[in-house]
Amino acid sequence: MTHDHRAEVLRYTAFSADPAGGNPAGVVLDAAGLDEERMLAIAAELGYSESAFLTERTGEGAYTIRYFSPKAEVPFCGHATVATALALAERDGPGALEFTTPAGLVPVSVVRESGTLRATLTSVAPHVEEAAEADLTEALAALDWAATDLDPALPPRIAYAGARHLVVAAATRERLADLDYDFARLEALMRRLDLTTLQLVWREGPEVFHVRDPFPVGGVVEDPATGAAAATFGAYARELGLVPEAAVLTLHQGADMGRPGTLTVELRAGDARIRVSGTGTRIG
Repeated sequence: MTHDHRAEVLRYTAFSADPAGGNPAGVVLDAAGLDEERMLAIAAELGYSESAFLTERTGEGAYTIRYFSPKAEVPFCGHATVATALALAERDGPGALEFTTPAGLVPVSVVRESGTLRATLTSVAPHVEEAAEADLTEALAALDWAATDLDPALPPRIAYAGARHLVVAAATRERLADLDYDFARLEALMRRLDLTTLQLVWREGPEVFHVRDPFPVGGVVEDPATGAAAATFGAYARELGLVPEAAVLTLHQGADMGRPGTLTVELRAGDARIRVSGTGTRIG
């Protein structure tokens, strides 16, 4: 798909090897001549939760990258980072990459495993903070969840690893599956708190979780596979002592939307940063 002579737009899905799974993203490998208005227009035309634009090559395997939802620029997007890394690997071969994002420096490595490319991003330094009781009450009202729908073992927090996400844990898989929220009300709260998504989670086992991410501030109801939120969840899980300091978590996302994907979240002892990895493939 070509919008003009400067912008060849590729379409990839991340966190699934199936084009019908995971989270689709637009990828522009040469966006040097595009202004913000044009990048936003391309993202809106595609209608994906985010699209990524490489605006400058700064060195060998090093690029400046920007991310746009259909409604606005976002500071960091995990799935579009993975999609971009896979597109570069298909063009140039696997290896090490380095993306300068609005949120900071994000290294990415791409390897080929049994014929399949797999990308691993390393987040910026994360942090976790308390969620105000009034804000949590408003979030639950927008979701139409009761306090009894929450898992008390996973208390709500706001976590950051390049973008801010409110982590809210459901007590049952059924509660997580039944998502029908007030779009405008949740969007207003998220804008006030500068949240990118809500990370809704249900714990299946010690290191296995199911997640969903409402994304009204991006102009879409739900994000199918959210790498940035996966990174924040890794920080959240470690901060609260839910998992060991060194752990590998599996996050299943998108099944309730008919776009199943799998995100692998790695925590390393002595390193605050979170690593998120997954496969992906070109669409069309």
